[in-house]
Amino acid sequence: MNKVFGEDLKKLYGGQRYHSISTWLKREFGSKTIKLAIDGGFTCPNRDGTKGVGGCIFCSDSGSGEFASCIDDQIRLFSDKWPDAGYLAYFQNHTNTYAPAGELREKYYDILANPKIKGLVIGTRPDCLGDDVLDLLAEINKTHFLWVELGLQTIHDETARLINRCYDLKVFDDAMNRLASRSIKTVVHLILGLPGESREMMLDSVRYVASIDRLFGMKLHLLNVVKGSQMEFMYPHYQPFGSIEEYVSLVVECLELIPPQVTIHRLTGDAPRSILINPPWSFNKRTILNGINDRLNLLDTWQGKKA
Repeated sequence: MNKVFGEDLKKLYGGQRYHSISTWLKREFGSKTIKLAIDGGFTCPNRDGTKGVGGCIFCSDSGSGEFASCIDDQIRLFSDKWPDAGYLAYFQNHTNTYAPAGELREKYYDILANPKIKGLVIGTRPDCLGDDVLDLLAEINKTHFLWVELGLQTIHDETARLINRCYDLKVFDDAMNRLASRSIKTVVHLILGLPGESREMMLDSVRYVASIDRLFGMKLHLLNVVKGSQMEFMYPHYQPFGSIEEYVSLVVECLELIPPQVTIHRLTGDAPRSILINPPWSFNKRTILNGINDRLNLLDTWQGKKA
């Protein structure tokens, strides 16, 4: 347990009180590195009827990829502010390994042919990682920078059934082991505020994921109820948290449980205001992040203090 916020952690965290992926990437590549969200044209096995229909109940029509757009357009936009930045292509929408390996190979290497792209980030489901797909990812991992993101959301199978996730925890465990055996960096998504989950249930999910050997990163995502999702009709008035302060308090407690070496990729979640239903304050991303930093300072605590 890290009982003192010493100089070693301050250096690792880049002056913050948690290990942000932006700090890690700058250290890894020597300059600011930006993820470019792209739509690979995929769908999902619980949308097309293979495992279910409608998708996970929190997922929007776009597969939770509202900010995806053309790579070249994004580079032009960012290059004015950060002319020396590097870029990672983030296959974000839906399930980005849900296709034959040959089709995936073509799409992945086509993006990697862009000289401005330093590597890939691939968002997917743990039940869409056949051996042929894993072998392709391992091949890319040997010559290019890569990490894979798995949408777990919760360790509780009763919640998983409620949200129509369409796989159970042992499928996730198996996928993590198979990715680790190929030395592929993996980031795990958790959603805070899912219907029916208590604060302790959410913390249990964080503890479980944080205990995984060789875990590269975690995303803690504030649940947003958005237009076009099943939640719009099932829980139109659902409020995952009563206030920003309640959410900030939970996130700080989560951070204390996560080991120092694990990179933090997200601490909240924002949706375009045009589709956001609840919580009405979630678009205030900067206010939420400032609140997390302020509380970490106020309590003199940090990521990993209770790990």
